[in-house]
Amino acid sequence: MTIRKVRLEDAAQVAECVRETYDEYGFTWDPDDYHADLYDLSEYVREAEFWVAEEDGVILGCGGITWHERLPGDVGEAGGVDGTIRILGTSAELVRFYVRPSGRRRGIATSILEMSIEAARVRGVRAIEIWSDKRFQDAHRLYQRYGARIVGDRICDDPDESPEWGLVLEVQEKSDP
Repeated sequence: MTIRKVRLEDAAQVAECVRETYDEYGFTWDPDDYHADLYDLSEYVREAEFWVAEEDGVILGCGGITWHERLPGDVGEAGGVDGTIRILGTSAELVRFYVRPSGRRRGIATSILEMSIEAARVRGVRAIEIWSDKRFQDAHRLYQRYGARIVGDRICDDPDESPEWGLVLEVQEKSDP
């Protein structure tokens, strides 16, 4: 298995990877709006750090980190920003972390999370925003192993209006060995 930066030509497989999880949980798939970003990965290729895990030509997992201006407020408080509940004090967000059922328990999400945290560290980010469907308990345990803590909740703007946990992950500077 290889973990590499996403490429534009990965779009169909990235969308299918995410869709498998949506099907597994009975979520509504919305290719024209909520999931449109998965069919045109140009934003992730140009403006984010986004990776895929690939084995034998099949993408088994994906995820990454996007950047935004530091949200006003104290790190780790949930609050309204432009009509949306966000995690304040953050300047990056984890996005589209999904692993196909056939790829789980192989370290894919852990590897992509570690790469995302390191990308944030290099960029000087001190706090990362994470929003995750409340049913994704394995993901929450992974984030919490890396120090993330639940600080809020909201209703997602997806077609199912899914309840989400909001977590903050504070990025620690690397210590010298």
